[in-house]
Amino acid sequence: MKAESVTSSYRRWAPIYDRTFGAVTNAGRRRAGMLFSQLGGHVLEVGVGTGLALPLYKGDVQVTGIDFSHEMLAKAKARVTAERLTHVTALRQMDARHLDFPDGSFDHVAAMHVLSVVPEPEKVLAEIARVLRPGGRLVVTNHFARDRGALAALERVSAPLENLLGWQSDFPISTVLDAPGFSIVEQDSLPPMGMMTWLVMERQG
Repeated sequence: MKAESVTSSYRRWAPIYDRTFGAVTNAGRRRAGMLFSQLGGHVLEVGVGTGLALPLYKGDVQVTGIDFSHEMLAKAKARVTAERLTHVTALRQMDARHLDFPDGSFDHVAAMHVLSVVPEPEKVLAEIARVLRPGGRLVVTNHFARDRGALAALERVSAPLENLLGWQSDFPISTVLDAPGFSIVEQDSLPPMGMMTWLVMERQG
């Protein structure tokens, strides 16, 4: 993915995101909201988008959200104001490859349906590891490439269109599982039809 492609794609997606891709991926957001509400602390949401997950954080949670798209971020800010989400402490435009936060700034990090839409996801994961405290949890929800079947064939056909679509259809799960500094805590499938994956990773000391 190229950064300029992300910008142009999500400028097109912003007006319809909540009713399309956002609706399909709500299961992961709801599950993440429940987990972080139980854990508490300061959560960084990387790729906050239009802020669909923000109302789902409850209890003793503070949330900072970042996104590369000005259009998506504007919708998130409007949601925070309209729904009076006082637990959201900041929403900032930022490149996830270069997070403007000190080391160990956050108790937990959410990366929901974002790693397959960013340029250089390895750099993004390295930055997440840097700003996440030891023992903190990283929650990843994403679609990952299949090894076989009709869906795998569709992913391969769609792969050359990633800059137009705004996401990498054949994104390998090994990019996340092999990221330095993390150990896997939980892996599960998510609706619809198990197309999405739920991952919980722990930041090693």
